[in-house]
Amino acid sequence: MSRSSARARTGQDRASLYADITDKIIAELEAGRLPWVQPWGTSGTGAAVGLPRNAATGRRYSGINVLILWGAVIERGYSGQAWLTFRRALGLGGNVRKGERGTTVVYADRFIPEAERERADRDGDEPSAISFLKRFTVFNTDQCEGLPDTIASAAPPVPEGLILPQAEALIRASCADIRIGGDRAFYSVVGDFI
Repeated sequence: MSRSSARARTGQDRASLYADITDKIIAELEAGRLPWVQPWGTSGTGAAVGLPRNAATGRRYSGINVLILWGAVIERGYSGQAWLTFRRALGLGGNVRKGERGTTVVYADRFIPEAERERADRDGDEPSAISFLKRFTVFNTDQCEGLPDTIASAAPPVPEGLILPQAEALIRASCADIRIGGDRAFYSVVGDFI
């Protein structure tokens, strides 16, 4: 395959991926949901607030991957923000359950081929880097089984009586009027409550 045809194919793949992601965001907007806003009170979403992360390494996803994975958690009602590739799940002694559908994320970077380095050295100029965009399919840990306990889906919530007593004492000492419920998180200036 020639370098120009490889670049053309890469450009088409990138354009297709951008179109797929844009279409998902538009579909969310048309359904009346803002994919970048915390879904307070959204039924079926038990996942903790936070950034999606690689379940094995703890590395946080970034960029458009955050929106993609948040959307998948909301759409499918996963209980956690931890994700793995199929191979990583196998490598950890678990597996993805049969019939589960993954979520596509992307990795973008640049590299300098060895031939380009040699050419630049020979010609005395700077080597040209080639951009690439690679797709990966990841699975939420809810879609897996047999994973080690340290990697498996989020643990059940802490019983109310066991929540950090120091934090509870601080909240009580503040005398703040805190009301839990509703579909928003805010401070009411008029009513002076949280």
